[in-house]
Amino acid sequence: MDSVFFVFEIIGVIAFAISGATVAIKSKMDILGVAVLGLTTSVGGGIIRDLLLGINPPSMLLNPLPALIAISVSLVTFLPFIQKCISKKHKLTHSIIMFADAVGLGFFTIMGTNTVFTIIDSPNLFICVTIGVITGVGGGVLRDVLSKNTPQIFVKNFYATASIIGALNYSILYPLINNILAMSISISLIVILRILAIKFRLELPKANCLE
Repeated sequence: MDSVFFVFEIIGVIAFAISGATVAIKSKMDILGVAVLGLTTSVGGGIIRDLLLGINPPSMLLNPLPALIAISVSLVTFLPFIQKCISKKHKLTHSIIMFADAVGLGFFTIMGTNTVFTIIDSPNLFICVTIGVITGVGGGVLRDVLSKNTPQIFVKNFYATASIIGALNYSILYPLINNILAMSISISLIVILRILAIKFRLELPKANCLE
């Protein structure tokens, strides 16, 4: 079971590292900025989760392997030929970035929700969903703030909403079916919702102030 959780975590780390590093490259940051943004996107949500749940020191500091993987992936993304593909704004490149971000959101949301079940006996639905969503979107929020962008959760199509639905789904399924199956279903749900939202431009109502 632990090995499955580790694989899930690493998939999320790689996906978010690609997302963070790509944003850094588009913002014309240097190699340190690319590494920091990739790392922050990958582990930021998990650190916030651990602090909120009283896990001290955060698990990232006790097991630095995910952080090292995030930095390595970010540095690979910094390679000239990959930078060239990103800078050309190819449709395929954009699709890969969006998919990686959706995958990272799915894995980290559900891993965050699962953490609540492992350390709290009979947690209520509110804390399960809240911690799951914070874990899923926290790294992305830090990434956007550091790159001087409006956080995606406030403006992009169905971002935090997909995380909320996935965390809620997992919280309901957790006591009913096999945990790995519940996680797989919920992760897939988040990824599918994000892809559909991007494809069909599904959005929540936005403020539209008239002058």
